[in-house]
Amino acid sequence: MTSKGRMTRLPDIDAVQAAFAREGYVADRDLATSVFLALALGRPLLLEGEAGVGKTEVARTLSAVLGAELIRLQCYEGLDASTALYEWDYPRQMLEIRLLEARGEARSAATRDIFGAEFLIRRPLLRALESRASEPPVLLIDEVDRADEEFEAFLLEILSDFAVSIPEIGTIRADRPPRVILTSNRTREVHDALKRRCLYHWIDYPTPERELAILRARLPHVPETLAREIVEFVQRLRRADLTKSPGVAETLDWAAALVALGAGQLDAAQVERTLGVLLKYQEDLGGMRAGGARGILEEARATARG
Repeated sequence: MTSKGRMTRLPDIDAVQAAFAREGYVADRDLATSVFLALALGRPLLLEGEAGVGKTEVARTLSAVLGAELIRLQCYEGLDASTALYEWDYPRQMLEIRLLEARGEARSAATRDIFGAEFLIRRPLLRALESRASEPPVLLIDEVDRADEEFEAFLLEILSDFAVSIPEIGTIRADRPPRVILTSNRTREVHDALKRRCLYHWIDYPTPERELAILRARLPHVPETLAREIVEFVQRLRRADLTKSPGVAETLDWAAALVALGAGQLDAAQVERTLGVLLKYQEDLGGMRAGGARGILEEARATARG
């Protein structure tokens, strides 16, 4: 039983790790602790880290583990309340006005006749608050750092009280608050007021052992030798002077690409031809194809075979 009286199927940290593992997500002890506490305390969880380290996947995995709907709000510059919360269905309202006029009731019609709940187009935040599902949804507010500071301020009421005010209708409050996961790639600092309403966890690039475990869990058909060489190569590649280091998502994509090409182990020519799966900037590709990748490959092979 949680502190807010809700039952959870994840009674302890070990259960979180085991449940995530069954869904193919290899969560370390620190992340599992943060997820457990967010559920137990009924608090939003803010996940920060480089792109591609598995922040968004935490929300997807949690929704699968709990059997809950995943409601995703993708943030971007210029995002406002009408896009994130609700907007009025103007065509339907106009049709209602025409029907009232046809019945001769237009003069006596009240505002509530066209500004009722049935005329709302519910966007992700309102859908999460109004959910009547047996299992509260997982609300993913993805890349909140891309939104404006004004939108962050708008989120404060929702994350504090799980309620929102709609002038024409009144306050809508969640009967059973959603489980909230926020992610940030730190393109800018998230405001302290928002952070105070959340538990916080930083997801770093994984250790070689954990990255190999992730690769085995997500792509078990990758040959063992190839899997070890891929992990060692990517681990060393992240230490190079790159514009953007590859994340775990790129490691998995590269492994899938190499298997599709029939690779059983890494070779220099194939590595150089497929570097575009790992690196997304021409400057990085040019440096690696100029000989940098071959040196990394030799070190990776030696370590993997040793």
